[in-house]
Amino acid sequence: MSAFWTGWIIVLVAVNWLLVTFLLFYAARVKIPTADDGTTGHVWAHGAIREGVRRLPRWWIVLSVVLMVAATIYLFLYPAFGSLGGTLGWTSEGQVQRSIERNEQRRGELFAHVRNTPMAQLADDPRVVTTADVLYQDNCAACHGPAAQGADAIGAPNLADGAWLYGGDADTIHASLVQGRSGVMPAFGQGLGERGVREVAAYVYELNGRDWPRPDLVRAGEARYQAQCVACHGPEARGNPQLGAPDLTDDAWLYGGRMEQIETSIRAGRNGVMPAWSGRLHAEEIRMLTAWVLARGGATTTAEATTHE
Repeated sequence: MSAFWTGWIIVLVAVNWLLVTFLLFYAARVKIPTADDGTTGHVWAHGAIREGVRRLPRWWIVLSVVLMVAATIYLFLYPAFGSLGGTLGWTSEGQVQRSIERNEQRRGELFAHVRNTPMAQLADDPRVVTTADVLYQDNCAACHGPAAQGADAIGAPNLADGAWLYGGDADTIHASLVQGRSGVMPAFGQGLGERGVREVAAYVYELNGRDWPRPDLVRAGEARYQAQCVACHGPEARGNPQLGAPDLTDDAWLYGGRMEQIETSIRAGRNGVMPAWSGRLHAEEIRMLTAWVLARGGATTTAEATTHE
């Protein structure tokens, strides 16, 4: 702050302080002329209302004096005169810096705890899970939803249903967060034709225990499935975690399980990308997010996620 603005603020504060002090003591002593009836003589509503005169109540004067004294002490303790510092040496920048240092210390303690604690215990630690929930909402909720229920419009999987493309143990979840995933479902529309797409879709539809009203399409779809799809999804349609090929029998759908959605997946294919978070988040934060996913109840803790720098 320049010397001019510092001087301007000092003058402004001083003048206001003197004016308020003067008005406080003047109002307590001034004598207001009154009529014989004790009013000012001002009347309204044809004499029905008259303006009375009363002295300031004692409690109001005492409270005002106390506040004036407190304000005066504040002027000496804190930087209230422009760029001039108070006797305490307090500054807003200093307070912010101290808050940052306290937060860094707490974060360092939390990170040390996260690095040295088994993943199963982290998943049961309320402090870790609460902190990880903030990380999840900031970084993951846009795709997977605030409650981790997924979004079939973009193929973001449900993280709490126990169905996993690449496996639901701690190490695999941790690896997905660190390095990301990229899944491709090829388009079969041109090779199968429109009827072939409907046949395979009918077969896949029934894999979840549902009934499609055209058994002939289901039978034909099974034959086409065995010829075209088993390499990725397996002969029993249980999926392949090594490839990220989903289980088609568990009623967990990346892009929706309605017939038209299944047909679209077969006809046009799908491309799903899980970004890698190792370049954005600290290794300890990724461990906390892994613990958060485990805490949802849909994963297992049979393997221990290691720290990836």
